[in-house]
Amino acid sequence: MASIEKNPMVVAHIFVWMVLVLLSSRIPVSDGTATDIECLKSIRESLVDPNNYLNNTWDFSNKSEGFLCRFMGVECWHPDENRVLNIRLTDLGLKGQFPIGIQKCTSLTGLDLSHNKLSGSIPENISKILPYVVTFDLSFNNFSGGIPRDLANCSFLNELKLDNNRLTGNIPLKLGLLDRIKTFTVTNNLLSGPIPTFTHNDIPAESFANNLDLCGKQLKPCPGVQRKSHVGVIAAAAAGGITFTSIIVGIFLYYMSQGVAKRKADDPEGNRWAKSIRGTKDIKVSMFEKSVSKMRLSDLMKATNDFSNNNIIGAGRTGPMYKAVFSEGRFLMVKRLQDSQHLEKEFVSEMNTLGNVKHRNLVPLLGFCVAKKERFLVYKFMENGTLYDKLHPVEPEIRNMDWPLRLKIAIGAARGLAWLHHNCNPRIIHRNISSKCILLDDDFEPKLSDFGLARLMNPIDTHLSTFVNGEFGDLGYVAPEYHRTLVATPKGDVYSFGIVLLELITGEKPTHVANAPETFRGSLAEWIRQLSDDLLLHTAVDKTLPGNGFDHELNQFLKVACKCVVENAKERPTMFEVHQLLGAIGERYHFTTEDDIILPSFTGDTAFPDELIVANEVTREVD
Repeated sequence: MASIEKNPMVVAHIFVWMVLVLLSSRIPVSDGTATDIECLKSIRESLVDPNNYLNNTWDFSNKSEGFLCRFMGVECWHPDENRVLNIRLTDLGLKGQFPIGIQKCTSLTGLDLSHNKLSGSIPENISKILPYVVTFDLSFNNFSGGIPRDLANCSFLNELKLDNNRLTGNIPLKLGLLDRIKTFTVTNNLLSGPIPTFTHNDIPAESFANNLDLCGKQLKPCPGVQRKSHVGVIAAAAAGGITFTSIIVGIFLYYMSQGVAKRKADDPEGNRWAKSIRGTKDIKVSMFEKSVSKMRLSDLMKATNDFSNNNIIGAGRTGPMYKAVFSEGRFLMVKRLQDSQHLEKEFVSEMNTLGNVKHRNLVPLLGFCVAKKERFLVYKFMENGTLYDKLHPVEPEIRNMDWPLRLKIAIGAARGLAWLHHNCNPRIIHRNISSKCILLDDDFEPKLSDFGLARLMNPIDTHLSTFVNGEFGDLGYVAPEYHRTLVATPKGDVYSFGIVLLELITGEKPTHVANAPETFRGSLAEWIRQLSDDLLLHTAVDKTLPGNGFDHELNQFLKVACKCVVENAKERPTMFEVHQLLGAIGERYHFTTEDDIILPSFTGDTAFPDELIVANEVTREVD
């Protein structure tokens, strides 16, 4: 018996066998084959399958015994019986809503649809659709809305994973009654309120991380959760002859103090600046997109919880970016532009110019708002966050970026920056390129943010010291010549972009190289420069990339990145050339089309004569 307990595989098989025995008396068998065929057909028809995984492998014309059991992602009770036990369709790029037709798989005990692009809500009657589900995984999708209370009726649930979606509202407390639950995760959602207390298992605090405002046993105390103590206070007060009024006042003061404590925990500075603009809530937000509903500053404040620190999803030298969550389930991003000394008229003029700068690889600017000295910019929400967060996650083991995806991101980002340099009118030098200003949409298409904002910053903030004391380590992206000239140039952008390319292929941070010797104290670019060509691939490249049939592409990519970060600016390629070189490396993936071809109206440095860039006015784009 002891040996069985030490062997998790044996235990797992025994558990599944017991479940099958338990369920066999409760599930009709006669129509299992027919309904399961209908089930899988319904799934294939209801989901968008851009890579044709299901269309190519689910062949219903085959009528041989147990043919369903040979379908990709399908596991049967028995190999020769078409009764589906588990469906695992993970990381296939599937789109659409939850496939309701799955209820026709009447024997199903396991469903894994994780790491896809599914959206919409989880069905409210989920226990009717999956009455015998034991493992249920919808993580890493785009599901929104609330967690259905009906999940508490899925009494066989052993594993429930809903993390990395866009779920809102409270976690149903009834889920705590699931006495078989072993794994429960809702990290990286937009949930709030108290968490369930699971009666038979302790779910760790990490399972609730990165939500809007959850509280409870393993987390921060919930305001008003100590109701038993309140009853004791009231009883004692009554016994002591304290008046009803004093009790009410005491409870009121308690909740007031809890609210103050919570606000201080959310924002140590008390959101003082946000309080100063509350009298301007009726100010309209100027919107460039007709498809975006009209809104006021009050809408932005409500959607960001009065610009709470908990809603910050990124921070750069131009200011923090907040996630704005609207009641109808819509998401936007709001940037608070810091240290802008421009008059309102000048700011509005700049915004009207930037509002017309549109490209598939730029984050769409939807609108702006001016409230006293504060300036806010409204952007389209990017579901997959920043490239920096994807390359350097808190838990390194969750980084899941294969080489084709990294190359796709590099080509798209290069396309956007080359368009700013060579086709945008007026032409723009970004000046703040980093992996933190490259955002990823739901299809991991890269979008540049913060373009055109440099000239709106406080001129005092243009000195090199702002890089040294920057908010997120800009120093690793700064071109060497900037230290001498304090002048922003296109070749400076090329250098910064080269650092991003090095991040993509090495997985290292710009100013902290974990793979370098302990005695090394330089930047990522300096580390790369000191390695010989024959050592680059085996020493510098992310260990997960070589040996998978991409080594030639990795070598070519490294050469482009190294060319971008040479110390002599004149030896660096233009962004047009960088985009062409990267496009050639990724030609077999068809990441680019004829519509993506950038036709520069100029080449080389002559497009940006030095006399147009005034020294010490490095925030200015070239007209």
